[in-house]
Amino acid sequence: MKDTKTDHKRLLAWVDEVKSLCLPDRVVWTDGSKDEYNRLLADAVRTGAATRLNARKRPNSYLFRSDPSDVARLENRTFIATRNEKDAGPTNNWIDPGELKSTMRQLYAGCMRGRTMYVIPFSMGPIGSPIAKTGVEITDSPYVVVNMHIMTRVGQKVLEALGSDGEFIPCLHSIGAPLSPGEPDRPWPCAPIEQKYIAHFPEESLIWSYGSGYGGNALLGKKCLALRIASHLAHSEGWLAEHMLILRLTNPQGRRFHIAAAFPSACGKTNLAMLVPTIPGWKAECIGDDIAWMRIGPDGRIRAINPEAGFFGVAPGTSNKSNPMAMRSIERNTIFTNCALTDDGDIWWEGMDQACEHAIDWRGNDWTPDSDRLAAHANARFTAPASQCPVICPDWEDPAGVAIDMFIFGGRRSTTIPLVHQAFNFDHGVFLGASAASETTAAALDVGRTLRRDPFAMTPFIGYHAGDYIAHWFRMGERLGAKAPAVFFVNWYRRDRSGRWLWPGFGENSRVLKWMCERVEGKIDAVRTPIGWMPRNGDLDVNGLTIRSDDFAELMRVSVEPLRKDLSDAEQYFAQFGDRLPDKLRVELDAMRQRLAAAG
Repeated sequence: MKDTKTDHKRLLAWVDEVKSLCLPDRVVWTDGSKDEYNRLLADAVRTGAATRLNARKRPNSYLFRSDPSDVARLENRTFIATRNEKDAGPTNNWIDPGELKSTMRQLYAGCMRGRTMYVIPFSMGPIGSPIAKTGVEITDSPYVVVNMHIMTRVGQKVLEALGSDGEFIPCLHSIGAPLSPGEPDRPWPCAPIEQKYIAHFPEESLIWSYGSGYGGNALLGKKCLALRIASHLAHSEGWLAEHMLILRLTNPQGRRFHIAAAFPSACGKTNLAMLVPTIPGWKAECIGDDIAWMRIGPDGRIRAINPEAGFFGVAPGTSNKSNPMAMRSIERNTIFTNCALTDDGDIWWEGMDQACEHAIDWRGNDWTPDSDRLAAHANARFTAPASQCPVICPDWEDPAGVAIDMFIFGGRRSTTIPLVHQAFNFDHGVFLGASAASETTAAALDVGRTLRRDPFAMTPFIGYHAGDYIAHWFRMGERLGAKAPAVFFVNWYRRDRSGRWLWPGFGENSRVLKWMCERVEGKIDAVRTPIGWMPRNGDLDVNGLTIRSDDFAELMRVSVEPLRKDLSDAEQYFAQFGDRLPDKLRVELDAMRQRLAAAG
């Protein structure tokens, strides 16, 4: 680790300002080297913060256990601070920026005593890409440094690209746990919940985070920069920063299709990003599993990059059945957080392929299958380089991005929404994305079930007013014109009355994607329904798939009365946006109402 130099005056002044406020024992500029990464992890093992896993089973991999109070994204402690409260909108927590800065400066004062202050220059996206952005995170957490090594491009090359006057997004983070002389450190230091703040100042492109060392609360390139701040920048600069996977599909004739897809949590997003098609001759390659940044290219088409360099995935439920490519991606060089530790020095979690008879759970206690608690935390994570994914696309780091052919939205719905339908046009597609919803309970068939509206799967991540965000999508459609991608909506989760899944999912979802590609090519027609275009009989390839005809009919059923109730629920949700609800969305709501009325 070396003291990296730069002549960027604004950056140097900011680093000095933070040093004077936080009072660390020393300052280190990270260089992004393997030596630096290995040294930090070796130090973490030596101090008890991390466990090195069995090198034969999981080479160069480590397990961290967080404090039980610091295990997930803290939406109720996440703030959008704008001068005008209305600009944050009803879906965000708002605090006046002056008030928030005053509160947080008091917390930051002396917060890094006894610790090292790390300066992390990082690039979101390939260095030098016209779609990429540069950030600099200051942190006192070695855990953050090693995770940022994986999740972003870090170090001297970023500073060289930044030059002496380039634009960067300042990201200040502290775990909020200063050390007095001689005071022993904790394995996972953090502040009490009431002192945790994840603060965004979109009008300044500024991020401040205090008190949490976990995930997106601390890895500030993740949701904070890549979505909340980037979505605000995208709105003002005319591009899109979205919570979307990016996938390349290649058909047997060699034609490539690029998909950007948005799903709420627990709706199969990572599984689709690493799809293994079951249809002979089709190939899928992952470009990104979580975030897409998209600009209109010189050819008038929208082009996307994955701004991240790694996967920060939810571990529980990931298995060779649900996502074999993810399992292969984490065989080595991976950081695990809040997983269980097996007796042979490997990791384990609920939903893994093999059973576990004994482990040390995520809290550090003995665990057996008879225990009354989970071995791994439900939000346990893995951090792995994207380059390790066996189906990573060779062009995943193309600085120009890939031209998107279609957008896909979806949600977890046991009834009402069919397996797949296509928007009539781009404006209708924006309506589909804006009205996306997912069931909030596992008991999806309960009479009292509720839906969570989640426009574009972005509700926790829109860095400004959600009504303005939806309007921005409509404006992007106007700019794209005839070159706008086709838009589809999917629901892998429909059930029958007994609660049985009607669609097998996983690799079989490639059958639905094949139909979409054939629609984009103009090879096949479709049936017009009140909600959009749907497959004709025989056009959705189910060859070799064991599915009953009545099940398939139910998967494709479009029932008017449930759809009317769904539309009413969406309208109630949109009402909170008031006069910032785009007129074009009102037009689409009226058109949908009229189509349902005409259908009976």
